[in-house]
This record gives sequence, C-alpha cells and structure tokens, in this order.
Amino acid sequence: MRIVARPGHPDFLDLPWDQPLADWDVERIVDVVRGVHRHVVRFVDYGGALYALKELLPSLAAREYRLLRRMADEALPAVQAVGTVNRDGLDAVLITRYLDYSLPYRTLFKHRRTPGLPDLPELSVRLLDSLAMLLVRLHAAGFYWGDCSLSNTLFRRDAGALTAYLVDAETGEWHSSLTPGQREADLALAMQNLMGGLLDVQAELSLAPGPDPLETAEDLRERYERLWSELTGGDMVRPGDRHVIERRVRRLNELGFDVDEIEFVPAPEGDRLVLRAAVVEAGHHQRRLLSLTGLRAQENQARSLLNDMANFRSCEEQRSGRPIAESVAAHRWLTEVFEPTVGAIPEDMWAKLEPVEVFHEVIEHKWFLSEAAGQDVGIDEAVESYMGSVLPSAPDERTLLGGQAEGWISYG
Repeated sequence: MRIVARPGHPDFLDLPWDQPLADWDVERIVDVVRGVHRHVVRFVDYGGALYALKELLPSLAAREYRLLRRMADEALPAVQAVGTVNRDGLDAVLITRYLDYSLPYRTLFKHRRTPGLPDLPELSVRLLDSLAMLLVRLHAAGFYWGDCSLSNTLFRRDAGALTAYLVDAETGEWHSSLTPGQREADLALAMQNLMGGLLDVQAELSLAPGPDPLETAEDLRERYERLWSELTGGDMVRPGDRHVIERRVRRLNELGFDVDEIEFVPAPEGDRLVLRAAVVEAGHHQRRLLSLTGLRAQENQARSLLNDMANFRSCEEQRSGRPIAESVAAHRWLTEVFEPTVGAIPEDMWAKLEPVEVFHEVIEHKWFLSEAAGQDVGIDEAVESYMGSVLPSAPDERTLLGGQAEGWISYG
C-alpha cells in the first residue's frame, strides 16, 4: 500500500485500506447526502473536517489528483485534492476535502428561502449565472471539463448569489488554450446535462411548474457567450479615449477579474484602435479584502464586505470631519463592526451559514429594517433582530448529513 497525502491533513493510516470502501464499518464514516455515481464514494470525519474517498482505477485516481492539483494552482473553483491511496489487489482511492457550506442543487431547490433564494425562476437564474461563470473560468484557463452537469457541481451561497465549484474532474483535460470547437462541445454537453438535471429534479421533488428546461439550457448558452465576450472581446476606441479604457477595466473588475495589461491593435477604419484587456485571474475583490483585513471570502461576499467597509469609512469621516486612511478604516471596521457581528452568532447556529454570509445577510436585514423604520436602525438592532428571527429558521449547511435533506453530491 502507498499513501500520498498533502501536508496539513490527516495521514489516514487508521482507516481499513485492506478492505473495499463499500465494506467499511468504522466510526469515522459519515453519511453525507449524495446521488447516483459511477464509483463507490465514502466520507470520513477527522475532528470536524470531512474528506471524500472515491474508489477508482489507479491510473484514473492519479490523473484526477493531478488535474485537481493544477486547478488549485490556477485558483479555479474546485474541490481540493488531498491525496491518493494505491492498494494491493484493490482499486485506488482519491481523497478530496469536503467543501464546507456547499449545497447540491437538489437541496437548493428543496430549501428555497427568502431573501436568499425566493422562488424557482430566481433560483434558476442564479444557478445559470454560477454555471456560466464556472465554465468561462475553466475555459479561459484552458481546461476542458467534458462532464459539466448539476450533479458534478456544488454551490455555495455568495452574498445572495451562488458560486459553483467543480466536484468531478475525471473527464477533464488541460490544454494551452481551448479552440472554439472545444468550448462549443463542452458547452453543448453542459446544456444537455442541465436540461436533464432540471427535468429530474422537477419530477423527483414534485416542484410546481418552473422555467422550461430547454429554454433554461439555451439561457445558459446566452449567459456563457455574453460573459466570454466581455472577457475576451475588444472595444473600439479613438486614441486618447481614456474613459473607455477605465470603463473596460472597471467592468472586468466588477465581474471579479483583474487586468494584467491593455493591448491596442489598429482597427480597419484607420482612425480607431481595438482595445483588448489581458485578464490575469478572477478574485479581484477577494484579494483586496484579504489584503485589507485578512478575511477570506467568495467574490460577491468580498464585494459586499468592501462596500460596507467603504460606507463605514465615509460615515466616520463625516462624523470626525477629517479623512481616514483606508488601512485604518479597514482595521476599525473589522474590530468594531465585522467581528462583533460574527461573534453574536449563537454557538448552536454556527453550522447554518458561513460567517461572512451571515454578515452579508445582517447588512441586508439592516437595510430592510431601516426602510421600514424610515431611518437607520443601526447595526446592533439589526444583529439582534437577525439572530433572533432569521438565522434560527435557516437549515444547517456546513455539512449536509444523510437524512437531513435531499441532495446530490456526485464526487464521481
């Protein structure tokens, strides 16, 4: 037997590797909701950290491990590869870290709630946006998925939106860049799988009639192509049109991408240039929040927190009558606003939502309360109201255990 595991994780030596996964009967086994998959998958718990174990051929396990490791190096949204286990006379095992606070798509449909996911049409839109963004990010990096589907994707709440994560990379391929034909093939397969997944969930959960699955699949194409065009297309500009350049960079930043350089290519008209932006990577707001506060968040969450931080800074400058450095405002916001809010989460409710998502929802809740009162109610009142009337009704999302909720996690 040979175990390869990354530092910072258990050594997994206490598991019965001489037995097929299906025969395991050990205390560490956790029943996590999941659906039909091609391979045997079990989940184990090490001090609250969950790991997915997938049984497959040694060559496939090694290949998927390498694919996921590179995806991590490219900062792409995917489950984290932890290690592989090669066993004598048995299939190998791929070990990945369970994605905390992630939701299978069936759970999203089953547990819709306000203000996060109020109805089927809005849920469908958010699923499409997250899938389109995931595909665009993968394709821009040169990754051909080959099996994009709802069941091979997990979703995390992201400041009212959703962020999609790749779960199964078994069919993936890395290329220096994807051709239009490769992108089209991957997108067409994603559309087909999306349509099938929506039909399945409508039938299995007896949902009220929602958006037509065929129209929804076509909508995925439109969103993908629009986003791809924004990322890779060019703008016609005249020499000296600085505002167009700034607008282009700002728009890419709003989408969550940093720009490495701007290229100008002469246009056929002669008096104009084609502006092309070299996008370096996603996570613009995430990196800015991390540098200012040390907080890690998803892109939309980071944008929400940065906006609240900017509002805090503006109010404090008006109150004091003098400017406040951004770094100083960030530290004060962290200690005076964010940490007290997160610290108010009752201990028995920590598994419901990520702390940064709770903070975002508190800020949204504060806005609704202030609108109803006709004045700013303040953060303390908003926190007390949210913790008492909103958070208790939210389902636990850190780890969806079997029997808690209907869901589908593929993991192969």
